[in-house]
Amino acid sequence: MDLFASQLIDPFRIGLLFFLLHTAYRTRPATGLIAPLILGIVFVAILLPLTTARAHPDMVPLWQSVVFGILSNALILAAFLAIRAAWPKTP
Repeated sequence: MDLFASQLIDPFRIGLLFFLLHTAYRTRPATGLIAPLILGIVFVAILLPLTTARAHPDMVPLWQSVVFGILSNALILAAFLAIRAAWPKTP
């Protein structure tokens, strides 16, 4: 549970997902929206444990970091999507 909570408040992860959403909306006419978001969630979930594994002395197994990363990424992205849906649209 500590791993999941730390992933939810990781500012680098949050920033990557924010810009993933921004890019997905800008390229939506060419690529759609669902596939880039799903692939981005998985990409970030794999990328971060692979690049920061040596920085944590209490390493958890890679598969566990990736699984919790996918869950936390989906939750963060769902929050961003909810905020975007609630944001008033300007013409």
